[in-house]
Amino acid sequence: MTAPLRLAVFGLGRWGGHLVRNFLALPGVEVVAVVDSQAEVLARLQDQLELPESVQGLTDWQAAMELPGLEAVAIATPAATHYSLIKAALERSLHVLTEKPMTLSVKEGQELYALAAQHQRQLLVDHTYLFHPVVRAAKQVFLENRLGNLRYGYAARTNLGPVRSDVDALWDLAIHDIAMLNFWLAETPAQAAAWGSAWLQPQAQPLFSTGLVDVGWVRLVYPSQFEATLHVSWLNADKQRRLGVVGERGTLVFDELAQNSLTLYQGALQSETAPFSPTAITPMPLLVEGGEPLAQVCRHFLACIQGQQESEVSAGVTATSLVQILTALTQSLQNGGTLVSL
Repeated sequence: MTAPLRLAVFGLGRWGGHLVRNFLALPGVEVVAVVDSQAEVLARLQDQLELPESVQGLTDWQAAMELPGLEAVAIATPAATHYSLIKAALERSLHVLTEKPMTLSVKEGQELYALAAQHQRQLLVDHTYLFHPVVRAAKQVFLENRLGNLRYGYAARTNLGPVRSDVDALWDLAIHDIAMLNFWLAETPAQAAAWGSAWLQPQAQPLFSTGLVDVGWVRLVYPSQFEATLHVSWLNADKQRRLGVVGERGTLVFDELAQNSLTLYQGALQSETAPFSPTAITPMPLLVEGGEPLAQVCRHFLACIQGQQESEVSAGVTATSLVQILTALTQSLQNGGTLVSL
């Protein structure tokens, strides 16, 4: 019988707590430590999850990485800390699962991806939606070409918070829809543009010279000439989690807040000349088995380690590509929304 993977979780905020919960429930993993710089956060999590005494609570990440027999770490700390933590872990020959974005620069992402390969360790980035059962089921619609020639895409991801202070709404929210579109289309944008406003945190920061935008719009142009427009906001009480792709034979919509979260709206225009009369539009809910996406992430991480196989879904190269797109969006935002080539 294979010994369980000895793992530590770094960062115990909202997402870090979910990681701890999932890894505690995953056979084949032994959580040996939870790490956070704030002792009160440690105490609160230990009470909430009733952690066993075998799980050490530490405030020093360096001490945690030196624990005897440690094999892997899961990182859910602010984005600016990812590079140094991931690098330190890989240099100690530890496998790494990290929250998105992997880094705040393409160069750092490339360095970490190469470092993981050099040490023959798995580097998986938690782009959770790529493991969502609905997103995986939707991929089949594209593989079967059920929409016909694709025309355009659209998304809205809005809510009142949670507001981050380490990255802006584009890096926090738009990254999800970009990752899903890239996965469905099997291509990455050739050009990208963004514009938005920063009300809550307008102060300039090292990467974000115009402050952290609370609301933003994104335009993506793919090599196939498919285009998508995304809207994201931390300041909108109208909560939306909707992504759609329009084709010549229908529209596919992933709406997390709907009773049927994945719907294929079949229908087309009867002719290409006036009058443009639509055929009967038939909404077809696509049934998908449930399951927590983050649990799938954790299981996938363990499987990659056990099989010594780099992830085909969300390895460092995929994460670095997304950082490149986000970097272009930041550049466009700072230049008044001009298109930036990738």
